[in-house]
Amino acid sequence: MYSQTETLKELTRKNEILLTRLNKMPDKEKIIPLLSLPLAAFVVTASIAGMLSHGFYSNENHSWAVQSSGQDAVDLFLISPLLIVTVILISQKNKIAIPVWAGTNFYLSYTFAIYCFDLHFNRIFLIYCFCLGLSVFSFIYYLIALRKESPGYNLKHRTPLRYIGIYFIIISSLFYLLWLGDIIPAIINDTIPASLAQTGLFTNPVEVLDLSLILPFIFLSGLLLLKGKSFGFVLAPVLLTFIFLMDVTVSVLTFFAGYNGIAIDISIGIVMLMMAIFSLALLIIYFINIRSCNLRYYHEHR
Repeated sequence: MYSQTETLKELTRKNEILLTRLNKMPDKEKIIPLLSLPLAAFVVTASIAGMLSHGFYSNENHSWAVQSSGQDAVDLFLISPLLIVTVILISQKNKIAIPVWAGTNFYLSYTFAIYCFDLHFNRIFLIYCFCLGLSVFSFIYYLIALRKESPGYNLKHRTPLRYIGIYFIIISSLFYLLWLGDIIPAIINDTIPASLAQTGLFTNPVEVLDLSLILPFIFLSGLLLLKGKSFGFVLAPVLLTFIFLMDVTVSVLTFFAGYNGIAIDISIGIVMLMMAIFSLALLIIYFINIRSCNLRYYHEHR
């Protein structure tokens, strides 16, 4: 009996120590700025260097250099401000900003993976690496520590928002078919896809990331939404933010390439712009509906 009492006291003491340590851990108001403010500074530095340094992309062919400069402009004027704004809103306890912040980091992970692996080594290579690392760890932090604070975390019952899952399944399937339509004929004919020859790269980084990671991730998230799974509702605003930013980027790069004399179908930019508007509309509808659904859920379980 004595030993059991002593054991219980020891366990209680260890639990108190653990709780004390957990309480001392920095909360999201500290961790998010620690991750995002250096990231924003690095992104701005990389963008300015690429845009203003004469001949910065001289080792790339004309098409890839133009796309890289266009990406720098998007990062500087859209992505960096969005990242900073979401950090400020999160510090003000705005939960809607959390998945938008995560989606922005997911976008930066995608973008700087391309910078790291598909640009020639240059003076700011380490900055590319820091941007990739900070954005990836920020997204992982969302999945591990912040998902429960997402507006859709407690939403496990059926809602009209599941139709966003259909959108995810459709666009991921269409883009998968689009990339396969570019790759398979080249494999059969033992040639290089025209889109790849234009960039002068060994492989198309967009196709690599999309086919192996991004499109399957979006497709599976769509399935989770259709089944009414909580994790699907957590991922929905993140992926809508990512898709919106990616569509805007492709649209800008298309128009920018045409302006710089690269032969490209401008209608692609128009279609992507329309998709960006549609994705943004879905994101707004998501937040409006998720609020009403959470209020109804709260009243039903009081």
